Amino acid sequence: MKRRTRNKIILWSLAVTAVAVLVGGTIALVLTAGTWKAKLKESQEKICNKGWECSGSKYCCNDTITDFFKVYQFENLFAKRNTPVAHAVGFWDYQAFITAAALFEPQGFCTTGGKQMQMMELCAFLGHVGAKTSCGYGVATGGPTAWGLCYNHEMSPDQTYCDKTYTQYPCVEGAEYYGRGAIPVYWNYNYGAAGDGIKEDLLHHPEYLEQNATLAFMAAMWRWMTPIKKGQPSAHEAFVGTWKPTKNDTLSKRLPGFGATMNILYGESICGRGYIDAMNVIISHYQFYLDLMGVGREHSGNNRDCAEQAPFNPSSKSDDQQQQQQQQQSGS
Repeated sequence: MKRRTRNKIILWSLAVTAVAVLVGGTIALVLTAGTWKAKLKESQEKICNKGWECSGSKYCCNDTITDFFKVYQFENLFAKRNTPVAHAVGFWDYQAFITAAALFEPQGFCTTGGKQMQMMELCAFLGHVGAKTSCGYGVATGGPTAWGLCYNHEMSPDQTYCDKTYTQYPCVEGAEYYGRGAIPVYWNYNYGAAGDGIKEDLLHHPEYLEQNATLAFMAAMWRWMTPIKKGQPSAHEAFVGTWKPTKNDTLSKRLPGFGATMNILYGESICGRGYIDAMNVIISHYQFYLDLMGVGREHSGNNRDCAEQAPFNPSSKSDDQQQQQQQQQSGS
């Protein structure tokens, strides 16, 4: 009797082992098949090369920026930038913009989605640029939206914008970190991060952004394409819709669209403060450029404003610093 019981136990153990091996093999086979399918899909993903402007990326299979944005259109968008009263005459030009864009088009900058989305993103990015470098005002010739790229730096900085508590990018003696560029960069830590991003020593040489238009555009594009923090979207991702908001984002009224790009770039200095002029001016530039590009402001997308959005990164600075930042973001 004991022998029979023992034999049954042995047979049962063998059966369980066989089943476990079979199941394990099946799981391994499924995992192997899944990995193989993923690698096959990756290998089959089309990669395109279009010369100097866009190469080695799936995004290069779409139209590139020069396919739909020409010199005359750049001139239309920034019609007043070289008038005698402008403050950066002869600095900004189409070639500098395209040269800078070529570094980011393989990452999807204005090469994501169909042609309409590509043109919308172009107008969205340039809407920020135009608003932040404008010297237009209500009664200015051509209207306030015609004066983008009037500045390339802050005209009367009242400080050097050196935060000595930020040790990763310590201030360099003699350097001043006031606002410069197409989307103005302020503070030593922002110059340091942007410099790492575009591989230029902006921490030691912040003046590069008011001396070289290509670098000024590059720094702005890097900021557009790069999340402020891990786990957050870039302005590019928020605009083209590849960002999927979390439940907390939804509760905070942060949704994909132009409004979220303002939240990412300017935070509480612009967003969550109602329909303030500083926010409305940026939207106006975006929609004006959509009209000029033939897309039309009716295609400016959902969630255009950030009036009621909670900021992604609430400031921990003092009240005085917050006020300074809000003044910087409200004008050049």
